[in-house]
Amino acid sequence: MNRKTLWNVSLILLSSFMLVQCTPKGNDKFIDDLMSQMTLQEKIGQLNLLPTGPITTASGQNTDILDDIRRGEVGGIFNLKGVRDIRIAQDIAVKETRLGIPILFAMDVIHGYETIFPIPLALSCSWDMAAIEKSARIAACEASADGIAWTFSPMVDICKDARWGRVAEGAGEDPFLGAAIAKAMIKGYQGEGLKNNNEIMACVKHFALYGASESGRDYNMVDMSPNRMYNEYFLPYQAAIEAGAGSVMSSFNDINGIPATANKWLLTDVLRKQWGFNGLVTTDHSAIVELTNHSIGNLESVSARALQAGTDMDMGSRAFVAQLEKALKDGKITENDIDIACRRVLEAKQKLGLFEDPYRFLSDERAESEIYTESNRAEARKIATETFVLLKNENQLLPLQRKGKIALIGPLGNTRTQMQGTWAVAAVPSKYSTILEAMQRNVGERATIRYAKGSNFMYDEKFEERTWVNKGELPHLDDEQLLKEALEIANWSDIIIATLGEPAELSGESSCRTNLEMPDAQHDLLQALVKTGKPVVLLHFSGRPTVMNWEQKNVPAIMNVWFAGSETGDAICDVIFGDVSPSGKLTTTFPQTVGQLPMYYNHRNTSRPQDKDKWFEKFRSNYIDVTNDPLYPFGYGLSYTTFDYSPMKLSANELNIKNDSLIASITISNKGEYDADEIIQMYIRDIAGSITRPVQELKGFQRIHLKKGESREITFTITPELLKFYNNDLDFVCEPGEFELMIGPNSRDVERCKFILTE
Repeated sequence: MNRKTLWNVSLILLSSFMLVQCTPKGNDKFIDDLMSQMTLQEKIGQLNLLPTGPITTASGQNTDILDDIRRGEVGGIFNLKGVRDIRIAQDIAVKETRLGIPILFAMDVIHGYETIFPIPLALSCSWDMAAIEKSARIAACEASADGIAWTFSPMVDICKDARWGRVAEGAGEDPFLGAAIAKAMIKGYQGEGLKNNNEIMACVKHFALYGASESGRDYNMVDMSPNRMYNEYFLPYQAAIEAGAGSVMSSFNDINGIPATANKWLLTDVLRKQWGFNGLVTTDHSAIVELTNHSIGNLESVSARALQAGTDMDMGSRAFVAQLEKALKDGKITENDIDIACRRVLEAKQKLGLFEDPYRFLSDERAESEIYTESNRAEARKIATETFVLLKNENQLLPLQRKGKIALIGPLGNTRTQMQGTWAVAAVPSKYSTILEAMQRNVGERATIRYAKGSNFMYDEKFEERTWVNKGELPHLDDEQLLKEALEIANWSDIIIATLGEPAELSGESSCRTNLEMPDAQHDLLQALVKTGKPVVLLHFSGRPTVMNWEQKNVPAIMNVWFAGSETGDAICDVIFGDVSPSGKLTTTFPQTVGQLPMYYNHRNTSRPQDKDKWFEKFRSNYIDVTNDPLYPFGYGLSYTTFDYSPMKLSANELNIKNDSLIASITISNKGEYDADEIIQMYIRDIAGSITRPVQELKGFQRIHLKKGESREITFTITPELLKFYNNDLDFVCEPGEFELMIGPNSRDVERCKFILTE
C-alpha cells in the first residue's frame, strides 16, 4: 500500500470514528455531512431491514448476515436476541464498514419481552390506561436492557370481524378506546422522547385498515369508502402519530386497488402531509417482493413504487438492495428519492442516540438485573387480573373457597408453553408456571387438587399441527383414555375447573377461522363434565370473540381469561379464589353465530331497523334464524359485587357550538359484598346528521374502585369537540341538533337522556 492510499484510508477511518463518537442528537448538519460521504450503495444499504436467527450457534457463527453487514447492506436487524450476538453484529457495523454507521436492532415486542403481559386484546379489556402504559414501559425497559431499540408495536388496527386471527393483537372494535390505548402504548415505549437508554422507538401498525380485510382473512383486500376510513378506522393511527410515534409499518392489504406498501396517497398525502408525521416508515415482512402478487408490476417496478410512495425501509425482502440501483438507471426513481428514505433511517438512529453511542442499549449488567424481575412479574400479575372478563356467574358460584376436592381438567391446565399467547417472541416458557402449579401453591394444604388433560385440543391431529401446539409438552393422546381419566377425577371432586378454548396460536397472524366455536374434542369434554352434575367453572382461553351459546346456556360460571402472559397461573388464582374481583369488560362484541359477522356495537341504522321487542319481522333488517343481538355486547363484564347506577343528571339541556360544555353526572354504588373496580362507559348518538351516523359511539370511560357499601358521583364533560365527525366532504365538523347521551356498565344497559347542540 503506497503512502497516498494509506493517508486516504486513515482519513476515512478518522471520519468514521468522529461520526460515531461526537454526534449530538437532532443535528441536521451531521446527517447532511454523513450523507455527503455516502455512496449510492451505502445509502441503499441503510434501507435494508433483515431478520436473523442467533448469530452464535453450536457450529460457529451465522456468517451470512455478518457478511451482509460488512458489505454495508444492512440498516437494521430484527428479532436477534441477546447482548452477546447483538454486540457481535454492531461491532462489525461500527468497526469494519467504511463509515461505521451503527445498526438499528428491532424486535416484535408485542406484549412484553420476557415478562409477558396479557395479549393486547386482553389488555384492552382492562380499560386501564395507566396499566397499559406500564406494561409497555416494562417491556421497553427489558427489551432495551437486552440490546433492542425498536419494537413493532402497538398494533392499532380496528377489527369488527372475529374471524381475523390478528384481532388478538389489537384493542378491539372501537376507535375512541383504540386511540386512548395507542397513546398509552406510545408513551410507555418511548418514555420521555427517547432520551434514555431504557426507552425504545415504537412502530404503529398496520397502516392502514388491515383489520377490515375481506372475509376476515389475513393479507386480503380492503375496499372502503373514505367516510368509513376517517370516521371508523383512522383515529387510533392518527392518535399514535400525535403522541409522537417514531415509526410506522405499512399493511399488507391493498386499499381500493393499491397495496398500502405502494400507496402514495396513504403514506405521503395522509400520513405525512395531513397528519404531519416525519418519522420512519417500514414495510411488513417481505411486503415489497409480495407486491408482485398484487399484479401491479415486476420486482423493479414495485420497488420503485414503494420507495416513491413513502416507504423508507424494506423488511425482509431485500428488494431495495437488489433493485433500486437499476431502477435509478432506468429512470423510475431519482437519487433524491433514495436520499429522502436514507435520511429518515439515519434520523431514527440519531434520535435513539446510536451515533453518540452505538452500544448504549448493550449492557451485560442490565441484561442480568432488569429482565423478568420480581417487581416486573408482580406488575404483570396485577395487570392480568384486570383483563379477565366474567361472562356468567350463576348462583354466585365464583369466587371459590380454598377447600375440598378440586378437579382441574383441560389441555390448558398444565402447560407452560400456551399461557403467553401469540406473538411472544422473547418469551422463555420454562420460567413460567402452569395453572396447576400456581393453584397448588395458592391453596397449599387447604384443598386437594387433581389434574387431568381430559382431551386433545382437537380430534384432528393435523389441525393441531397447524396451530403449532408444542408436541413435546402436549402430545396428541388417545381420546377415549383422556376422557376416562377426566371423568374419574370429575366424579371424585367437589367442583370442576375446566381450562378449555383456543390454543395460543389458534389466534394471531395466519390463524383466521371460519368456525368460532370451541374446538370439537374440548367441547365434547365440557359437555361430559357438565353431565356429571358437579358445579363447573369454565376458564375460557381465546384470542378473539368466540361463539359460546351452548356454554352460556349450560355452564354455571364462565370467565374469559384470554392469554394472560407469563403470570397467568397466579393471576387466575387471585381472581377465582376471590382475592381480586374480576373487572374486565369486553372490547369486542361476541356474536351468537359466525354468520352475524362482521358484528360491532357502533353500527349505523338501516332504512328498516328491526323492532327490538320482536324475534323476527318480515321485510326488516334481520335474520330469519337468529336475532340481531350479540351473545355478549361490547363493554360487557360481570363482577363479584353488584353496582347500582342512579338516573343521570345534566348540568344543562343545551350546549353551544362555540366552546361551551356541559356536565353529565351519575352516582355509582357498590351494593354487594366485595370491594371491586367498575368501568363506567359513556356513549353518544347524533340523532340527525348530514350523513348517516352510528346508533351509539363510545365517547368516555372511567375505571374506579369502590369498597363495599361505597357510593361515588362520576362526571363526564361533553364539549362540541367530542361531537365532531368527518362529513361527506371529509371536513371534521360538529353539526347543531339533538343528541342522545347514554351512561352505563356496557353498551346495552344504559341510562339515557338528551341534549341539544345549538349554534
